[in-house]
Amino acid sequence: VGAVTKQTLFPPLMPAGRPFRVSNASRSSRKGIVASSLQELISKTLDAFLISAGIVTLVLEEDGTVVDTEEFFKSLDDNVHFMVLENGQKWTQTRNGVTAVRQKKKRGVANITFDLYKVNPKDFIGCLNIKATFYEIYSVSYDIKCMGAKSVLRKVLQLMSHAAQITGQFLLYTGTYMLQLM
Repeated sequence: VGAVTKQTLFPPLMPAGRPFRVSNASRSSRKGIVASSLQELISKTLDAFLISAGIVTLVLEEDGTVVDTEEFFKSLDDNVHFMVLENGQKWTQTRNGVTAVRQKKKRGVANITFDLYKVNPKDFIGCLNIKATFYEIYSVSYDIKCMGAKSVLRKVLQLMSHAAQITGQFLLYTGTYMLQLM
């Protein structure tokens, strides 16, 4: 018969946090929270949603089951969707798994946006993205990419050279025609 001695060199590690999704009662805001216990989840939820009243109820979003014991919390899977209810709020069911979201009023026929951005810090002008949306159904987008300052200058000089060449040819032919006319 032998004696067994146990010596702990390192303190036990905290259980790893598990990811959860939490939304408010109106389902207008969702937050991802990592917690290892029910109390930690409630605390982080209060901070995330800026709830000052400490009395909240945590329910499952899908069916409204109240989560109030640590054992039940531990039995749930990761990425479970919770809903936080403040005092006086009640859980409501979604229609066909989709929350009722109010459609914003449509104004006008088209929406045009201009986005100016630089791909490289050395770019002279940058790039321009023009996007037009018609009746919130059809969308057209065009991207204009500008090169660096050296390339832009080179293109401008080439254009001026071609313009000077065309002007010279025009003056030469006009002079020849005038000489024959006289």
